[in-house]
Amino acid sequence: MNKCIFLDRDGVLNEDRTDYVYRVEDFIIPDGVPEALRLFKEAGYLLIVITNQAGIAKGLYTRDDVMACYNYLQERCGQLIDAIYYCPHHPKYDTESLTRKPGSLLLEKAIAKYDIKPNESWMIGDALRDMQAGRRVGVRTVRITHEPQPSDEHDGCVTSLLEASRFVLRYA
Repeated sequence: MNKCIFLDRDGVLNEDRTDYVYRVEDFIIPDGVPEALRLFKEAGYLLIVITNQAGIAKGLYTRDDVMACYNYLQERCGQLIDAIYYCPHHPKYDTESLTRKPGSLLLEKAIAKYDIKPNESWMIGDALRDMQAGRRVGVRTVRITHEPQPSDEHDGCVTSLLEASRFVLRYA
């Protein structure tokens, strides 16, 4: 069985915006992201992106746009990410979906496909819905936020993915 770091995309692997990030020229990778991914890989973790991409349902961008940003991320980070799972749905625009976080179906699919041990794995995200999805499948959680505060909603809270990597690797 494998251990895994599940990663939200916007606000974790790239800078989030008030509008949607779907063009490569707007896809800004924060300092420390490539190093954090490398540290996780060196520690034996699979790296799987789990992201809501409601802009697809809203008609703002396409699946190809999502994959172009993913491919750009892979190029800039040494091809370290093992897979991406994204939910293209939004309940107000097309359909309710258990693949949309805080639903956990995307994590469940990845766990089954990659033979992942939840009790040795983590979900890292910037939103409560990321923490909820992770908890639903039994992985530990780290929240990235500008103002970290202890909470029962997550196992750790930090300001960057690099800090999250250090936090996780202390407990691995």
